[in-house]
Amino acid sequence: MTGPAGTPPEPLAAATGGLCPRCGAKTLFAGFIAFAPCCANCGLDFLQFNVGDGPTVFLTMGIGTLVTVLAVVVELLFSPPTWLHVVLWLPLTLGGVAVSLRFTKALLLALEYRNAAREARLTRDEP
Repeated sequence: MTGPAGTPPEPLAAATGGLCPRCGAKTLFAGFIAFAPCCANCGLDFLQFNVGDGPTVFLTMGIGTLVTVLAVVVELLFSPPTWLHVVLWLPLTLGGVAVSLRFTKALLLALEYRNAAREARLTRDEP
């Protein structure tokens, strides 16, 4: 799945397919949203990347806002029973966060790899 002449896949392609950002093998995930420790094909250590909880927070807030607005609109237009709200919005929220979280985590890891992003280091000139 690597690009022309063995180039790494583009970050969007790597995120969509769960591909290793170095070799393009489909080895990025060990579970639905859990990264594998390393690429079984090229040995790239996925644990060195710091994706963190940022995607979880933003996706939960964004999808939560969208679902809340939709729930209010449905309530005002149709006044459905409470159980129907639960049946509609709970799976939509959980599914939306889970599916988009997989993509977003993979995209951030691929972008960190492509840009060689690392934690900031402070250096001081000693007198």
